[in-house]
Amino acid sequence: MNVTGKQQPELIERPASLPVPTSTKSGIALLYNEETNNTYDVCLKLTKELLTIQKLDVVCTSGSESPANHRTVVLRRQAAGGLGLSIKGGAEHNVPVVISKIFKDQVADRTGKLFVGDAVLQVNGINVEPCTHKEVVHLLRTAGDEVTVTVRYLREVPSFLKLPLGSPGPSTDHSRVSSPLFDSGVHLNGNGNNTAPSPPPPPADKPRYEKRWLDAVPLPLLMARVSRCKAATDQLRSNCLDVFALDGASTNILQFCTAAESTDWLQAISTNINELTQENIKMINKYCPSDDQTVHMGWTCGSPEGGAAGRASAFKFLALRGPHFYIFRSPPISAADWGQAETTYNLYEVLFKVHKLWMAEDCWLQARLYLGLEHSPEQRDNESLCFSILVGHGQSHTFRVELASDLATWEKSFQRAVFWEVQRIRSKSYMCSSQGSVLSFTVDFGSGFSCAEGSSKTALWRYKFSQLKGSSDDGKTRVKLLFKNAESNQIEMKELEFANLTAVLHCIHSFIAAKVASVDPLFVCSHGLPGHT
Repeated sequence: MNVTGKQQPELIERPASLPVPTSTKSGIALLYNEETNNTYDVCLKLTKELLTIQKLDVVCTSGSESPANHRTVVLRRQAAGGLGLSIKGGAEHNVPVVISKIFKDQVADRTGKLFVGDAVLQVNGINVEPCTHKEVVHLLRTAGDEVTVTVRYLREVPSFLKLPLGSPGPSTDHSRVSSPLFDSGVHLNGNGNNTAPSPPPPPADKPRYEKRWLDAVPLPLLMARVSRCKAATDQLRSNCLDVFALDGASTNILQFCTAAESTDWLQAISTNINELTQENIKMINKYCPSDDQTVHMGWTCGSPEGGAAGRASAFKFLALRGPHFYIFRSPPISAADWGQAETTYNLYEVLFKVHKLWMAEDCWLQARLYLGLEHSPEQRDNESLCFSILVGHGQSHTFRVELASDLATWEKSFQRAVFWEVQRIRSKSYMCSSQGSVLSFTVDFGSGFSCAEGSSKTALWRYKFSQLKGSSDDGKTRVKLLFKNAESNQIEMKELEFANLTAVLHCIHSFIAAKVASVDPLFVCSHGLPGHT
């Protein structure tokens, strides 16, 4: 590793972007339930602190509602148009019989009590839930001129109900009528074009019903995570995402009509999660000393160590706090949780590396999605937004984020956290050996590099940071440092051997980067020490 091949902080900060306001948003999406293997419409409502999933339901707006949300409706069959409804489904396919169409101004429509999506429970007192499609059609056709049906609205309307499989009007093809996935028009006579005059409105004390979006699943966004990645895989989905709350509640899979719409929701939800995270960090820092401030934290997707084939990625919660970089399985809530980190590293011995540098804004992703270039369902994600944390003994952790703005935030936060930590410790020493002698090698923020005898502490040599002109190492334990003698202008080589060479090289890199950054007033002003910003 070349410690002078500098990956240094930006000395000239990019112009600060305007603060992003909290997103409030609503819209229609499809929700896929993995347990029922069913997809149905939901309404999403996004506020600062909540993502609420709303589901359609039939509610009683006046009068007394029947128990268990069941409605019993009497249909008086007309000579023309029959009952004025169509059905789909049946027990032979393990789906309920559902009203799939209601014909305007005909019998079912004029009751005001039946809706598309109602599951038929009883016909003239007969339980039809275990009946096949053909049996229910037969019951409705032979039930006489007055048919009493009991129904209950399905909040999770089966996906087959939305499929354009049946004809829009009454069917005369009896083989097709018996198919549970086709609309079966329940008409005994006529073609449905004849309509009877509308009856007078029901008395005020009679119940009235209408469809409304009702709150079903509220997901708090504090410490929540959002992901386009398919569960237990590394596959990115262009028009789907999942949202997981801190308590484990989730949206299941949200599907959108276009990849652009999915990206829009991803950005909006992420904005609110990040806003809440920043507020939480400020609250934590109020009660922490200056050397234990939290710089940044949040969810990422951690790749298997060493890119192990067949192992799925796992979500990790990362935090930059005080002198450490933390990796958690779940966010720390209490003070004791900070001691339960999966892994903890000294900041000054960690190197942050961005795999690919993208634009600060996420328009590149949106452009790819609009053009249909983003990841087929089977494609592994080889172009994701990733960064690595390089640690001691050559080990590393790789993490993926969802947006380019997230990657930029982690990069700047890491620079800031390392700068603070180097300013705090000022000096770090490591035991090493050279030609059989035990030595102490020191990196000092003020004076540079020095080496002393391990026992007597007698100084053997000292150089400023500016005198380091190059380095090379064997990738294991030995490093050669090339310094320029200030008096003779000659290059002098110092060869040292360390037990953990990687940690030492990262420490040198951190001190050099902090030293360079400290002479830039713009960097110091925007990333200064806690309590001095």
